[in-house]
Amino acid sequence: MPHPQAKIHRMFELVEPIATITFSEVPNEAFLAVGMRNYWDGYFAGRAAPLGLAPAAVVHAVFYNFAEGEVARHIPWVWGKVSPEEAIAVRERGSAAALRERMGALAESAGLVRVADLATRAAVSAPTEGRALYAGLRALDVPEEPVARLWHAATLLREYRGDGHNAALLAHGIGGTEAHVLMALDLGMAAEKFGRIHHLPEAQLAAVIDGLRDRGLVDAAGAFTDAGREVKQRIEIRTDELAAPAYDVLSADELDELIAGLEPIAATVNTVDH
Repeated sequence: MPHPQAKIHRMFELVEPIATITFSEVPNEAFLAVGMRNYWDGYFAGRAAPLGLAPAAVVHAVFYNFAEGEVARHIPWVWGKVSPEEAIAVRERGSAAALRERMGALAESAGLVRVADLATRAAVSAPTEGRALYAGLRALDVPEEPVARLWHAATLLREYRGDGHNAALLAHGIGGTEAHVLMALDLGMAAEKFGRIHHLPEAQLAAVIDGLRDRGLVDAAGAFTDAGREVKQRIEIRTDELAAPAYDVLSADELDELIAGLEPIAATVNTVDH
């Protein structure tokens, strides 16, 4: 059944810290232990593994918002050290361990199984058409252990929303690096200081900002124009709309129950840096 968009967006806020525990220290150390050279090797191996041995160009297209050439520094090199199947296992074990550690007593709470079950029902119910990364994740086995199952469900829901977000960006003519510039501005940060793009060559990033300026989305000082802020808001609204089908399987009461169950978990997990 359809749910209010405010609740769909709230689910995004709750799912995000749970899913992104996979980018924290414990999973990173697990990937280094199997031969990855650095954090980004593990990031691309783990996140791209559901796509199988897809070439860098395909991973770049599916991930959407990495600058040209960044994926190719890691794919296919990582597959010489670990197979996609092994990367999936390393990622799940490391992420579940990190989540369990961060949750503390909540990992043993009586209601955790119910929360994980509700999240999983939503996570495996959505249509896969046009959602390449979500479809790859859907093909994986769902873990039985509750903490691992919760992380897996959160990851499915995050990537389902992410695939939709990329479609919304594409429909609004916003490229991947441009999306990171708009995100930085939305956070009140200069694009040159934003962690996801600050490492890009100065001329390359300047060209992206100039392109946004030429379209009237960024002003002379590199800040949002009214038109730029409106485009960013439209993209976020459309992203929530495209994320909504994952929750249609839940009744209104079940979604409220899931939100209430996730709130203390997300609040605890959200104290970790990713």
